Amino acid sequence: MIDRRALLRQSLQGAALASLPAGLAPILARAASIAPDRRTGTIGDVAHIVVLMQENRGFDHYFGTMPGVRGFGDRFPIPLPADAHGAPRTVWDQHDGARAMRPFPLSTQQDFDLMRMLGTPHTWSNAQAAWDHGRMAHWPQAKTQRSMAYYTQADIPFQWAMADAFTLCDAYHCAMHTGTNTNRLFLWTGSNDSLGRGGGPALDNPDDDLHKPDSASKPRFFWRTYPERLEAAGVSWRIYQDMADNFGDNPLANFLQYREAFRGEPGARKALADKGLSTHGLDTLRADVLADRLPQISWIVGTEEGSEHPGPSSPAQGAAYTAKVIEALTANPAVWARTVLFINFDENDGFFDHVPPPAPPSPDAQLPGGFAGASTVSTQGEYHHLPAPGMDGDLPALRGRPYGLGPRVPMYVLSPWSRGGRVHSETSDHTSVIRFMERRFGVHEPNITPWRRAVCSDLTSAFDFAHGAPVQPVLTAALTSTMAQAPQRSARAHAIAKQPDAHPPEHQPLPAQHAGLRPACPARYHLEVSGALTEDGMALTFSAGQSLGKDGLAGVFQVYDRLQLDQIPRRFTVEPGRQLTDHWPLYGADKAYDLWVIGPAGFHRAFAGTAATHGPEPVCSFADGQLSLTVKAGHEGIKVVPQAYRTLHHGWAPGAQGGARHWPLAPTHGWYDLQIEGPRGWRRRLAGRIDGAWPSTSDPAGLL
Repeated sequence: MIDRRALLRQSLQGAALASLPAGLAPILARAASIAPDRRTGTIGDVAHIVVLMQENRGFDHYFGTMPGVRGFGDRFPIPLPADAHGAPRTVWDQHDGARAMRPFPLSTQQDFDLMRMLGTPHTWSNAQAAWDHGRMAHWPQAKTQRSMAYYTQADIPFQWAMADAFTLCDAYHCAMHTGTNTNRLFLWTGSNDSLGRGGGPALDNPDDDLHKPDSASKPRFFWRTYPERLEAAGVSWRIYQDMADNFGDNPLANFLQYREAFRGEPGARKALADKGLSTHGLDTLRADVLADRLPQISWIVGTEEGSEHPGPSSPAQGAAYTAKVIEALTANPAVWARTVLFINFDENDGFFDHVPPPAPPSPDAQLPGGFAGASTVSTQGEYHHLPAPGMDGDLPALRGRPYGLGPRVPMYVLSPWSRGGRVHSETSDHTSVIRFMERRFGVHEPNITPWRRAVCSDLTSAFDFAHGAPVQPVLTAALTSTMAQAPQRSARAHAIAKQPDAHPPEHQPLPAQHAGLRPACPARYHLEVSGALTEDGMALTFSAGQSLGKDGLAGVFQVYDRLQLDQIPRRFTVEPGRQLTDHWPLYGADKAYDLWVIGPAGFHRAFAGTAATHGPEPVCSFADGQLSLTVKAGHEGIKVVPQAYRTLHHGWAPGAQGGARHWPLAPTHGWYDLQIEGPRGWRRRLAGRIDGAWPSTSDPAGLL
């Protein structure tokens, strides 16, 4: 049996910052060694927020094998319809129309040219095809075979080192199922103008050539942006970029008010051009840091080579550019001591990610009300109803679909308050970055929809503003050696003449994830699902409450009917203090049901049985650091079988008289996984995570 205390000491304490391993990249070592300038112990200590948005990488594509995140070891991959032979499948078992395939590794150790592999399709139409309302069964058919390719630590050592030194978000999604510019609009404005009030809705990449007259180039936008709100509020801001080489990644170039300022038209606001459409490169960024004149909010738009985009760039070249950004920001330790750096990716390109994105309910004409699910919060502005001006990919067949959230993308949180290799698992997207800015500087962004405000985190839980001593995981000798070669790797990637395609091997085992723990950030959820068998079918009630006495986040519950997996999964958004109920029919001569529910931060519930196995539903509750389960009398043959944490959680057979039993949560750091079994296939499963007085960690399944 594993020594749990020794394991946690090894995984959570690591090495002190004062004795960082010499192999940690010097730039990261410098950043991680600078303590916060803690004055109030609140978010008010943040003087500068900097955002670097990179290009086109998915979360599983980069971090599916990393220990302690929701990656390839996910114990609850969504179910897919059985294969042609009747064998059950999960989301790992994809099909491109000709062959089955699973995620496969890109070994740059054997073929370094794969560092600059070709990209994949990533527009609104093929992204909708891959997502398929959450069924996600034919990703490579919509996105090519290479969409299933992923990198490992040996391929992207700098990216892994950033995650190990600071905080990595494993529930951060791009804002929308589409490409670059529209997702960047969410980062800079909180919206794609879905209601069409400012030249939208935006759906794909528009022409962003500033030197064309507006009459010759469409679409053009004119809704209000977040930099304009900052300007009006007196909050300093700037975009650092090279206007001759920013890869067309500054979406403000598509706004009429910025273009007028760029051309110097009478009455235009000159500041919009000076701060938003002018060249201020990384040398200027470094000079501003050294002179202590870094704006309160800054965005960085990288060069084409530094963008990390498949093809013109690569993970190696993106790492080199990111290192330059970190070096510039840490050139003055007093400035870095009050700075937050968010590094995210605009979208996933077409790279596969196994987590079905939380989203409003999909339209479904077969169900009462016309939607597969419901929401207690308004979903206005979250659906594509209006024609997208100038967008060729605006297919009428896709009208009415929800815009997002899109697939997961990497998000690193670098700051003196987010050191220690933690994982942040609250649902987030690009509007979460603006929400953090709102919390710090008080400038509200009304473009963000009510649904996103309820569902997406403001990222404050990724920081420890009030307390001290972070921990630092130890880097391996192999990683140390590889990171030392980072400059040479970037140069080698630059020299690759022809970007290769990537195809899966003939033998395709399930992808594996390294075992291990990471310290975790708080997750502000308290979710529950209860079931009741009725004459009409199985009823599920979804509820959300407060967590740790704080304002909780709304939860998105996604329900897969395992007996009808061709149907659209139903999704239910529930705010704290609210609940929703829906019904599912019974199937076959046995009148069977088999419903499978997932939610954020490891939440899972399962309900299976038949009308003949009707009995009292067990009641689950959490209080005083314990999970409590109550089983009423009248259900014979029931037993509780621990699943992932058998060495610490005991089983229980309540008998026909029922009873109550308690399981302490501290030994598993709040994680639980129990299956309740009865006669003739009756089954319930309860799994998830509750934050409490214990240190939060990633899922310890397989280690405890």
